[in-house]
Amino acid sequence: MATETSITRQAPYIEALGEQYGKDLTALTATRMPTAGYAPTVAGQDQAQLDAYTKATTAGQGIGAYAPYLTQAGAYSGPAGYQPFYSPYQTQVIDETLKQYDTQAAKGITGIGLQAAKSGNLGGGREGVMRSEYQSQSDMNRAMLNAQLLQQGFGQAQQGAGQAFGQQMQMAGAAPKFQGQDIATLGSAGAIQQAQEQATLDAQREANRMYAYDPYERLGYMGAGLGNILGGMQGQYNTTVAPNQSALQQAMGILGTGIGAYKTFT
Repeated sequence: MATETSITRQAPYIEALGEQYGKDLTALTATRMPTAGYAPTVAGQDQAQLDAYTKATTAGQGIGAYAPYLTQAGAYSGPAGYQPFYSPYQTQVIDETLKQYDTQAAKGITGIGLQAAKSGNLGGGREGVMRSEYQSQSDMNRAMLNAQLLQQGFGQAQQGAGQAFGQQMQMAGAAPKFQGQDIATLGSAGAIQQAQEQATLDAQREANRMYAYDPYERLGYMGAGLGNILGGMQGQYNTTVAPNQSALQQAMGILGTGIGAYKTFT
C-alpha cells in the first residue's frame, strides 16, 4: 500500500517574505551594535564656570578678599595711625602763627618801656618786674597757643584716620559680597552655557541612537507585520508526495486497472 505525505505551504510571496526576514535578522544580529556613538556624555564646565572657580579659590579674590582691607584698617588704628593724615602744612601754620604772636608780644614789651619812661621808672626795678611778669605770661600764652595748634592738627589727623579706618572696615565687609556677586554671576552664566552644551550632546546622542536602532526597528516592524499575515491565513497549496513504486507494484496496478475495465464492459 502506498504512503502519502501531505505538506501545507503558504503562498509563495509569503514564503519569500519569511525567507528574506530570516536573512536580514541573521545578518543584522551577526554584527555588534555600535553603542559608543550614543553612550551618555557630560558637558564640560564652561569658561565662565572655570573663572568663577578660580576667583572663588584664589586668595584675595574670593577666599580672604577682606584681608587687605583689614590690614590697612589696622594701620590706621595704631599709635601712628594719624600720621598719614597729618597736614604737611601744619608746621608752617604753627610757625607763622607763633611768629605773629612773637611780633605782638614784642610790641607789648615796647609798651612797658614807654610806660616806664613816662612814669620816670625807666630802668628801675618796677620796670624790671613788669617786664618779667609780662614775659612769663607771654611765654605761657605762647606755649598754650602752640599746644592748641598741635592738638588741633592732631585731632584733625585722628579724625581722618578714624574715617579711613571705618571706610576700610566697610570695604572689608563689602569686598566678599562684591566678589561673591561676581562669582555667582560667572557661575550662572557658565551654567547656562553648560546646560546648552549638555542639551546639544543629549540631542546628538539621541540622534545616534535612533540611527543605530533604525535597522532593528524596521526589521521589527517587518516581523510584526509578517506575524499578523501568518496568523490570519491558512495554507493555500497542498502537495502530495507518494513513494516510488516497484516493478511488481506497477504491474499489479496495471493488472488492477485492466480488471476494472473488463468488469465495466461485461
